[in-house]
Amino acid sequence: MHEIVTKEYCIVEKSEHVLTVRLNRPERLNALHSLAHLELAEVFDDYESDDNMWVAIITGEGRGFCAGNDLRYQAEGGVRHATPQGFAGVTSRWNMTKPIIAAVNGVAMGGGFEIALACDLIIASDQAKFALPEPKVGLAALAGGLQRLSRQIGSKRALGMILTGRHVSAAEGHELGFINEVVPHDELMERTMVWVNQILACSPLSLRASKDVVYRSLSMGSLEESMSAQYDSVKAMVQSQDFIEGPRAFSEKRKPNWYVPKS
Repeated sequence: MHEIVTKEYCIVEKSEHVLTVRLNRPERLNALHSLAHLELAEVFDDYESDDNMWVAIITGEGRGFCAGNDLRYQAEGGVRHATPQGFAGVTSRWNMTKPIIAAVNGVAMGGGFEIALACDLIIASDQAKFALPEPKVGLAALAGGLQRLSRQIGSKRALGMILTGRHVSAAEGHELGFINEVVPHDELMERTMVWVNQILACSPLSLRASKDVVYRSLSMGSLEESMSAQYDSVKAMVQSQDFIEGPRAFSEKRKPNWYVPKS
């Protein structure tokens, strides 16, 4: 299956088990407004419910990944709508069980950086730039940037970016710890697909359980509490066909035939 749909604010491509979402407002460096957030929320609702889609990539058309909130639209008096799933439909989405990879092709500023931080992995072009510059215009990164960045790289390093609003290169972002890999600009999608194919080789139910435990444990008080907790995702994994298929395939020296979980 290979399907490409051009929507008003994004391009959606489905191929095999992979969803690729391209933010498509290049004339504004893919800055987003509430109508774009709502459209993207529908795209990721569909991703979560589509049993054939196992991994998602979000990237940008043109020179930018996402320049954040479309302040020009706001200044022009554009209508603002409630966006319960947050920036790009992902920053306040608490029930996403499947992996999302940010393939950052250029500037990721403000809300654009917050989109990337809300993803499970960040693969960045060597030309990418990151910042939370909101304090420079009297705002704050309230779509999860303040919380996620400090959790991912520690409060001192995070505040070094947050309190200055400074721009950080992809190389420095990798050193700080919020980027998984920096790649040559022209190889971004090819190298992102290397990560995707490694993910696709794993059991979808195992990935869902692993992601669930990692994120839920962040809000627990202790390691003991996290390891003693009961997780429905782990129960589903243990009771699945994959729990037998994986060891069987390993012993038979073949690729496993993973079960397609129902959303």
